[in-house]
Amino acid sequence: MMPAALPAGLALGSGGLIGLVLALIGGGGSILAVPLLVYLVGMPSPHTAIGTAAVAVAVNAASGLGLHARRSPIRWPCAIVFTIAGVAGALVGAAVGKAVDGQRLLMLFGLLMVLVGSLMLRPGRQTTGPSPWLTRETALRLVPRLAGVGAIVGLLSGFFGIGGGFLIVPGLMLAANMELRDAASASLVAVMAFALASASSYAWSGLVDWPMAGLLIAGGAAGAMLGTHINALLAERRGALRRTFALFMIAAGLYVCGRGALTLAG
Repeated sequence: MMPAALPAGLALGSGGLIGLVLALIGGGGSILAVPLLVYLVGMPSPHTAIGTAAVAVAVNAASGLGLHARRSPIRWPCAIVFTIAGVAGALVGAAVGKAVDGQRLLMLFGLLMVLVGSLMLRPGRQTTGPSPWLTRETALRLVPRLAGVGAIVGLLSGFFGIGGGFLIVPGLMLAANMELRDAASASLVAVMAFALASASSYAWSGLVDWPMAGLLIAGGAAGAMLGTHINALLAERRGALRRTFALFMIAAGLYVCGRGALTLAG
């Protein structure tokens, strides 16, 4: 059953906004999906909004991974270790998230948005030297770090039903001393897997609106195409765009958190 015309148009527009943000600043767009589905599209269940958003994030990450894999080598061994540990964490996180009251979950989601926005305002961490490869010589040092950080990031990703790229990229840089470019490429493996694990868990419980997910994906593809075209024109202002988006996310997170708190109080 397809959604009504107005919600369908709003879902397409929401997907377009998410795709545009991802193309312009390289991350953070998917965290907007749940608030947009709840407050703009009018999806009544926060849990269904989370499950639906997770489906769209998984598809978008798969598309992005294909593009990155053709352009540059991906640190597959590091990405796979990180992802395996993270998927286990994501499944646990999704199970816990479904058991939490929907409005309380939204309030926590708002706090996460504030945290992410604040982190985006900080200058990026720089690494020295080339990104290491996972080999027999480096395994003893890298595997425990990759698995530990991956499990924690996956837990948060599954709990909130998001891809978690804004956590995965710094997580890979911390665990394996990756350069930003390599971490961004490898992160798409984990984003896709984490979102797929979350989406599968929510779908199993009947908490995915498949027509809405399709509209979100279609809108995201269109927004990404538009963002790619204008990205070059705004290359010198990407830092300002990122800061503006971070401030917007903090404000939106405070709104989401406040709405959730007022609903719980009432």
